Amino acid sequence: MRVDKTSSNAPSDSDKPKEEIIGNNTYHPDIADVDYDELHVQCPPHTTERKLITKIDWQLVPFLCILYLLAFLDRVNIANARSFRLVEDLNLKDTEYNIALTIFFVPYIVAEIPSNILMKKFSPRVWLPTCMLGFGIASVCQGLVQNYSGLLATRFFLGLFESGMFPGCFYLISMWYKRSESQKRYSLFFSSTSLAGAFGGLLASVIGKMQGMRGYNGWRWIFILEGSLTGLVAIIFFFIFPSFPEEAKWLTEEERTYIKARLQADQGHNAAERKITFRDVVNTMKDHRVWLGGFMYFGLIVPAYSYAFFAPTIISTYHYDAIQTQLHSVPPWAASFVFSILMAVLSDRLRHRAAFALLPLCLCIAAFPTLLKVHDNTPVQYAMLHLVTMGTYSILPITVCWFSMNLGGHHRRAIGTGWQIGFGNIGGIIATFAFLSKDAPNFTKGYAICLGFTCVSGIASVLYLISIYTENQRRKKAVRDVGLSEYEKTEMGDLNPEFRYMY
Repeated sequence: MRVDKTSSNAPSDSDKPKEEIIGNNTYHPDIADVDYDELHVQCPPHTTERKLITKIDWQLVPFLCILYLLAFLDRVNIANARSFRLVEDLNLKDTEYNIALTIFFVPYIVAEIPSNILMKKFSPRVWLPTCMLGFGIASVCQGLVQNYSGLLATRFFLGLFESGMFPGCFYLISMWYKRSESQKRYSLFFSSTSLAGAFGGLLASVIGKMQGMRGYNGWRWIFILEGSLTGLVAIIFFFIFPSFPEEAKWLTEEERTYIKARLQADQGHNAAERKITFRDVVNTMKDHRVWLGGFMYFGLIVPAYSYAFFAPTIISTYHYDAIQTQLHSVPPWAASFVFSILMAVLSDRLRHRAAFALLPLCLCIAAFPTLLKVHDNTPVQYAMLHLVTMGTYSILPITVCWFSMNLGGHHRRAIGTGWQIGFGNIGGIIATFAFLSKDAPNFTKGYAICLGFTCVSGIASVLYLISIYTENQRRKKAVRDVGLSEYEKTEMGDLNPEFRYMY
């Protein structure tokens, strides 16, 4: 790999003694994308890098996928429940159903950053299963409510307990993997949302047949059974859920040291040992790229949640009954799962994020205008729903990964990812009012809103790319060695002049 030698005052990594590189574990900017051997970080003699990463994959990714699959299932199963007399039984009028969707996002948005800070304090092994148990109980309680007020209360607590799931899991993944190898893990984790949507439709088509059992309509059984499953898994996770590398008892001391060293070589020191302060929050939020990261995610959340919350409602306008509506909601989710994994594999193989955060937007930009104009051709309309899910749900994990892995250090990454997800989920509030019953069956306003916010995400992504490219070029031309201590580099994170942003 070509190494930039713009500055004659600072030696390149190839000019430094091997012992200096290994001993200091400092960040070396122009080799962030090279292979393991070129980083000169020695792997423990009893294993190899590939074997160790595979071991980490099996100890981390399945747990996060299961956790978020159940979280997303409990979040959006209200859309399935609506097809089985939820609105009629609770006597919901006008926009009360939409308000019930909205109330979820109030605590969900506010508690995102505090949740990441608390997870760092209590460790993921304690914090995430605790939150999981909480939203499992809240989901069961949704199936027992008797009126609109009860539904609002349970949706509020569901949002509160789920607030830490998404940013917490992304944050945890970023503490284990190098930037060049993270996208497949991010997308596999996030694609559990597509699986949740697919399984949600299948489960609802089966559970819906329990209509009237023990005096409960089908919508109650959807909440009760799916919430009970979440609670059971949460109790098991208390004993087996993974944590940060520094706390992983299933790794030897040599393996923990190696994992820490390879991340430092790729990302710089992460300040895992230091507590996050309010000053950290203020300093992080002064960075304009952090704000752009929020808008990148915000624009995509509107079409993402619009589909998640209203897919059965939209599909029912194609003249299917309740069971057929649930079954027809499955293929678009399945298509998005396959396409998301494909995009992630290509992104990691090419070690590139920007193109894969922008090109799939074309699918959404093609789908929404078609849905705005075509109202009498069910096959075409149904095909466009596939493009919507494929575009939206493939870009979301790449956008978050791209932004998260360009944040250096524990504190900036915890705050930055919490902000991106928290601010972005304001789009969820907009989505809950995008598709109103009075706009059926054409839903012109809803599709127009989704198209507009898709463009917002695209514009923010382009601006972010321009910003990090410009900054990288500026840092290449600047003097490399500005006399910063290792502590100062750690505190600065990606603001360290030696850091290079990934495209």
